[in-house]
Order: sequence, then structure tokens, then C-alpha cells
Amino acid sequence: MALQNIGAGNKDDAFYRYKMPRMITKIEGRGNGIKTNIVNMVDIAKALSRPASYTTKYFGCELGAQSKFDEKTGTSHVNGSHDTSKLAGLLENFIKKFVQCYGCGNPETEIIITKSQMINLKCAACGFISEVDMRDKLTTFIIKNPPESKKGGGKDKKLRRAEKERLKEGEAADEELKKQKKEAAKKKVPSGSAKDAVSKTSKKKSHSDEDHSPPASQKDDREAAEDSDDDVEWQTDTSAVAAQQTIQEQLNAVTASMVMLSANEEKPKSGKGSPAREGKSKGNGETNGKAAADKDELFVLIKEYVNRGSSASQIKSFLESLSGSRQQLVNAYFEALFEGAGKGFSKDVMKKKNYIIAALQDEDSQRHLLLAIEAFCGKASPEAVKEVALVLKALYDSDVLEEEFIVEWFEKGVAGGNKGSPIWKNVKPFIEWLQSAESESESEEE
Repeated sequence: MALQNIGAGNKDDAFYRYKMPRMITKIEGRGNGIKTNIVNMVDIAKALSRPASYTTKYFGCELGAQSKFDEKTGTSHVNGSHDTSKLAGLLENFIKKFVQCYGCGNPETEIIITKSQMINLKCAACGFISEVDMRDKLTTFIIKNPPESKKGGGKDKKLRRAEKERLKEGEAADEELKKQKKEAAKKKVPSGSAKDAVSKTSKKKSHSDEDHSPPASQKDDREAAEDSDDDVEWQTDTSAVAAQQTIQEQLNAVTASMVMLSANEEKPKSGKGSPAREGKSKGNGETNGKAAADKDELFVLIKEYVNRGSSASQIKSFLESLSGSRQQLVNAYFEALFEGAGKGFSKDVMKKKNYIIAALQDEDSQRHLLLAIEAFCGKASPEAVKEVALVLKALYDSDVLEEEFIVEWFEKGVAGGNKGSPIWKNVKPFIEWLQSAESESESEEE
């Protein structure tokens, strides 16, 4: 059977691995009963990972003719006499619209019908979600005859959540094992006594056997002694005296500058503009902000680090090095990422999704993120606040935020002291959609 590359843009690529059979057609009947039989439609549809009924129906819609696919016999018929080249061209259009990823062009996609009856293509290669044009006639047929796929998006979410928890437990076990190894290494015999014992035994051997053993054996003894020295595990002196001495050496310069500062300033003033605060902020910048406790200082430090073009992993390490409550850190970080956001706020959030994920450590981090969004909307422009529902929808679809945390945050916010904020009015339709979708999925499972 002759094969060809899937997609007209890949026809000249000799190493393209996605292939399908060349179309074979056969004209059957005569007069008004003439039909075109696509002989190998089942094989073509299998190569495209789509039901053969979809391609057959697409030909009928585009040609304005009746079409039928028989599930029992596997035959595909389109009324009328049609050239193979014409049908092959229509098949290419079907591949572009309903098979290939709109982002990378890869044909390894899965049809997903959303709760709002929209058709998306999820790419297995790049993860891009392509939105199919719902004006096409075939979309109605696909919604009425959905592909046989994993049912219940809620179940998939539960599986992903269980997988995340399993990975977290594995990481915690690894950390515990590392701690145990470190503690065991500290309890080992000090290196000095071990080395003395090795040196004494080697001296005894050299004195007793030096006169009686041949030169070769003496050489072997020396090599054995060297090997035993290699086996000795050297350790740093961790006594309290040594630690105190190290700390004193490292802090000499800093202590001196602080003493000079306090001596020169007899009356320090509190506030943002005081020299004492300026001195502290300089010190914080030199030590990567480990002593930063003020919200404004945190924001300035994080904003400066973000503007350097640091990667998400680098920012994650940087956030862990800062002091202050976790909520303060997430608030300052979110504000630093989206300062000045207006119209297009939700698109900016999707672009910087990986940077948002860098701030999430555990399930409580989702609560921190939601509170940070709330705090940001209290300072942001009205255009940005209007898009907060789109932001939550995007983060929910990307599995960054989960439904239970979003609903819990909304209920507490509406009943809390900030219930007059316009954010709740904008978020309410999204919350109602979440709850209705959940009730529908529960009724389907029953």
C-alpha cells in the first residue's frame, strides 16, 4: 500500500514519520444511482486518529451531496462521480481544520468538546489548544457524535491531582533520606583520630617489615597505606568555637559599617525616606534581600530581579531566599509581574504562566495566589479588573488553580470585609459556570 506524508506542507519531507495511505476511489452504479466509494477510508481515518464517519461526512458537506459510512462493513460512499484528486484535496482541508495542531502543525492531536459545546484540538507534542472554527458544517455532526475518548474531565483532573501528590510524597521521601544520610555522616568517627590510627599501623608495618621484606613488598605496603588514607572521610570542624570564629570573620566588615551608621545618626527617623531605612535597603540588596520584611522593599527587590530577564527556575530560587510571610512574597511577586496591566491582562497571565507556577510550592500556594490576585485588583486599573474572570478561567484550564480553592476563596471574599470590591461581581459568572459544570458531571456519572 502506497503511503504519503500527512499534511500537504510535509509532502517533500523524506524523514517525516506521520504517514497515511494514498486515497483509492471507485465509481459504482450508473445514472442517478452513481456513487463514489472511498475504498480505503478506514485505513486513512485510522492514520489520522479520527472516525471514518467524520471524513465521509466532511466530503458530503463540502460537495453538497449525500454521504454515508457503514460501521458494519466499513464502506464509505459519497453520491455522485468525483475524481480522486478532488477528494484528496478536500481531505487535505479536513486535516488542516480538524487534525493538525494550529500551533506546531503536528497531526498528533485529540478532539476535545468543552462544556460550552466548543471543539478544541489538544496537541500531544506541544500542548497547544487549538480552537476549531464552529461555523464549519461538520462541527455540528462532531458535537452530536463525539469521538470515543476519555469521558469525564473531572476524572482526568483527579488522576492528575493524584499524580502530583504522588510526586510530592516522593520528593519528601528523598529529602528525608538526604537528611538521614547527613546525620549519619556527622555521627561518624572524626577524621583526625581515623587518620592517626591509619598512620600508626602503617608506621608499625614499615618498621617491622622494612629489613626483612624485599623492595617490591615495601612498595606494596606503601600503596596499601595510601589506599587506606584515601578511604578516610575528611570533615570540616563543626565545633561551636570554630563556627563562632567563622561567623565573626564574615561579619566583621558588616558590623563595623552598622556601628559607624548608628554612631553618626543620633536621631534615626522612621518612615520610607529615613537614612536608616535607606541603609537597610542597601544591605538587603547586597544580601539578595534575606532581611527584607517591608512590602515595598520586597516589591522593589523582586521587580528588579524580574526585570533582569531571569528564568522561572531562577526566580523560584530567589523567592525562597527572601524572608517575610509567604503571602507577602506572593503578593509582591504578582504585582511585580503585572504592574501597569490593563486591557489584555488575561493574555499577559497566560504568557507568564510558567513564572506564576514558579511561586507555587504546595496546595496552600493556590490560596496565596488567589489572595494575591485579589490584592492586585485592588490597585489595578478597571480594565484589568474586568478581565479577572478570564484570568481565573485560564489558570483553571491550565491546572494551575483548582475548582475547590477558587470557590472557597470566592465564598470567603463575598462574606468578608472586602465584599464591596468590584472583583466579586466580575468573578460571579465564572463561579456559577464552575458549579453548574460540576453538578452536570456528577449527574452524568450517576
